[in-house]
Amino acid sequence: MKLMTKELEERFRQVGSQDEVKDPVIIAKFFNPAGLGTWLATEYSAVDKIFFGYVSLFGDHCDEWGSFSLEELESYKGPFGLGIERDLHFEEMPSSELIKQYTKV
Repeated sequence: MKLMTKELEERFRQVGSQDEVKDPVIIAKFFNPAGLGTWLATEYSAVDKIFFGYVSLFGDHCDEWGSFSLEELESYKGPFGLGIERDLHFEEMPSSELIKQYTKV
């Protein structure tokens, strides 16, 4: 399965920069099916192949907003050769609704 499709890339282009948005919309969710790691993308640069979004590796105080690379996600191979996957059932939502699921209280 491809992590990025033409349709998804077009959706990121339509939404554009969310720098000034108080509660940015998460467009895509990527995850490690064999371990830790979830990447919630709010923006994507097709030129650089770089996402911006929320990264949760351990579900703790180290989770943060930042940039991550499509090429790095595509090149990762974990146990049994499994790579990072895109949640095909994910529906866009404001970041505040989803991030609280990854934040320990």
